[in-house]
Amino acid sequence: MSVPEKPALEGLETKWQSRWDTDATYAFDRTQSRANVYSIDTPPPTVSGSLHVGHVFSYTHTDIVARYQRMRGKAVFYPMGWDDNGLPTERRVQNYYGVRCDPSLPFDPHFQPPAEPPKPPLAVSRPNFVALCGTLTVEDEKVFEHLWRYLGLSVDWSMTYATISPASQRASQLAFLRLLAKGQAYQLEAPTLWDIDFKTAVAQAELEDREMPGAYHRIAFAREDGAGAVEIDTTRPELIPACVALVAHPDDARYQPLFGKHVITPLFGVPVPVKPHPLADPEKGTGVAMICTFGDLTDVIWWRELSLPVRAIIQANGTLKPIAWGSAGFPSTDAAAAQARYDTMANLTAAKARARTVELLKETGALVGDPRPITHHVKFYEKGDRPLEIVTSRQWFFKTMDHRSALIERGRAMRWHPAHMQTRYENWVNGLNGDWCVSRQRFFGVPFPVWYKVRDDGTTDHEARLVPDESRLPIDPSTDTPAGYREEQRGQPDGFVGDPDIMDTWATSSLSPFIVCGWETDEELWARTFPMDLRPQAHDIIRTWLFSTVLRAHLEVNSLPWANAAISGWVLDPDRKKMSKSKGNVVTPMGLLEEHGSDAVRYWAAKGGPGVDTAFDAGQMKVGRRLAIKLLNASKFVLTKTTPTGPVTEPLDRAMLRQLDDVVRQATDALQAYDYAAALRATETFFWGFCDDYIELVKRRRGRDDAGAGSANAAAQTALSVMLRLFAPVLPFVTEEVWSWWQPGSVHRSAWPTSAELAGAGDDASAYVRASEITAAIRQQRSERKLGFSVPVRVTLNGVDRGVWPSIARDLLEGNNVVGDPLIDFDAPALTAAIEPVAADV
Repeated sequence: MSVPEKPALEGLETKWQSRWDTDATYAFDRTQSRANVYSIDTPPPTVSGSLHVGHVFSYTHTDIVARYQRMRGKAVFYPMGWDDNGLPTERRVQNYYGVRCDPSLPFDPHFQPPAEPPKPPLAVSRPNFVALCGTLTVEDEKVFEHLWRYLGLSVDWSMTYATISPASQRASQLAFLRLLAKGQAYQLEAPTLWDIDFKTAVAQAELEDREMPGAYHRIAFAREDGAGAVEIDTTRPELIPACVALVAHPDDARYQPLFGKHVITPLFGVPVPVKPHPLADPEKGTGVAMICTFGDLTDVIWWRELSLPVRAIIQANGTLKPIAWGSAGFPSTDAAAAQARYDTMANLTAAKARARTVELLKETGALVGDPRPITHHVKFYEKGDRPLEIVTSRQWFFKTMDHRSALIERGRAMRWHPAHMQTRYENWVNGLNGDWCVSRQRFFGVPFPVWYKVRDDGTTDHEARLVPDESRLPIDPSTDTPAGYREEQRGQPDGFVGDPDIMDTWATSSLSPFIVCGWETDEELWARTFPMDLRPQAHDIIRTWLFSTVLRAHLEVNSLPWANAAISGWVLDPDRKKMSKSKGNVVTPMGLLEEHGSDAVRYWAAKGGPGVDTAFDAGQMKVGRRLAIKLLNASKFVLTKTTPTGPVTEPLDRAMLRQLDDVVRQATDALQAYDYAAALRATETFFWGFCDDYIELVKRRRGRDDAGAGSANAAAQTALSVMLRLFAPVLPFVTEEVWSWWQPGSVHRSAWPTSAELAGAGDDASAYVRASEITAAIRQQRSERKLGFSVPVRVTLNGVDRGVWPSIARDLLEGNNVVGDPLIDFDAPALTAAIEPVAADV
């Protein structure tokens, strides 16, 4: 045994990180059977700058579960991944190096990034841009790993993966080709949510509503029969050129006479029908709405279900495209006037075109009254800065709508922690309005492994697909050639072209169980780890990562990807708002870890229960640090005197161990239910009572050299061993430090405590409980009378348990510096204490 003279927390992170690496403490034992493996689908954090305290919060929760399962005897499969492809990485690379990707440029093998980011950004080829992305993500990953190690995550660092690695790309492309062969992946030119800044399609799961100022404009559409006008309200008058119909509710008597008839669009003179549809809201505006192609998702539904034509005007850059009025698709009763008006709007952004349209409507008298300012919710890409548009484009989709019922059942077969998070999943699945758009018009990501034949006239035949043999994966169609073709045939008549798009980052991240478990590459590992035991994640990505992974496992292997989903809450700032990099209210964690210690920060994180949003609170970290320091000092006190030792015979000792046995049961049950906060609460409450009451009550008995001292020493050491293991998942560094003073091996490889270890426990804990209550009453009296512990006192007690008193009397009186026999009224209804100081020589 080697107990330091002055134990301290400083330096424990560096000391034990190194030891754990050397000893391979957290290495996964792949020789274990599946029944003895606990596998975790760890969230791969997005590598696009820095981690924040919200990451520390949720990843600590996962690590607590991993450490607990390891101590329960499981071989824990706990890899770490990096989600390093997609828009966040591209944006960071653009800002960091001052470059932008231009796919038309040739690869420059001698390219070196500028020393300082230039303005405007420097255009580089796609291969050069992708190389810069790879370089920067590797550096970011090193920083991330350093922080995770310092936090004490018990992952097996030999199994780290990246979502852009060749292995991940192969898995993603292979799964895509399998879905394509099954008819579950398809390509379609269709209305697509579009971010005009990133110039890419966006999926439903990536949307967020933001409150924006706007205005209602009341506009008159002349009836074709000359019998007056129909007035509509719209926030987007610039889309009048894209109008294909008006719509009202079928039961709205005001507009029933108009169904089947036509009105004329103002400014452009286009005859459009008036249609009935149940989604039209009679209470909104005038009760009749303008259907444009496309202003919002409801327009898409109306267009599809009413079989309307497409009259699209918004371009991929967010401006209005030039139009030849009077040509096919753009009829007009006065093409010349329509052209003259539209030419003043062409190539303007939507906002500028809106202002110009309002001017024209005023000039022609079609604007009824003035615009009425409003505030309304507008859909944005979650990472975007301007409202989304809906643009018709060719995209890849995975079928989801056909599987909604099956996906609901998959969710019900899963165990959710907390249980109410299942409702969020079901609400998302029930609210799906289309298949998953998985293609993105970006650069750094997994390419679609597809080429297309080029017709002899030089046009692309998107139906004549060329796909590689699975043995060739991964491939990049922009640099690789299909079988039977030569590179010089790229883009030439009777040649080929590669698919230019990449997959949505979720399309690869959704395969994380497949990637880490060795799907189609390591059958032995796959058999030992899949389906996985746990998916830990935050509740805001149930709609993205969790849902998409359930979908992919359902489509590929017809099973759930894991048995349990443990959902963490958000970290909130002082204004109770979610902390996020996009909001600019994050706290970076490294400084916190260095200031308070990793155990202290982990303590704060563990106090936030499953699914509970938790305020950032440095005060709780200070409490955690005090707990860690107390654990050092209390352990030193117990271990400084370990002899004599013997069987646990004293009633107070046995009662203390009985209460500890109850705590072990509580903590075990809580962790089995993934309630780490409840486990910590039970353990911490017992620990403070152990320090404040038990140690003080038996201090004098431990100082003797008899059987009573042996009982106290044995009980204290047993309790310390159990408490260290109960605390170990939350406070890995300080518990490992204390364990090393007197026990072989690592506390994190030791067995989780059980009742069998507490053989010295009594039948009940009442003696310990009553002793603690009486001690609290005496201390309260000392505090009120300002009498320190060194002052001996006489005591009068009321309401003491007559049956328990003889078994605790000696320890209680000695432990509270009470002299003489106390006066006791056993029959009093409530416990009270009164004290009187006595001379020191009494």
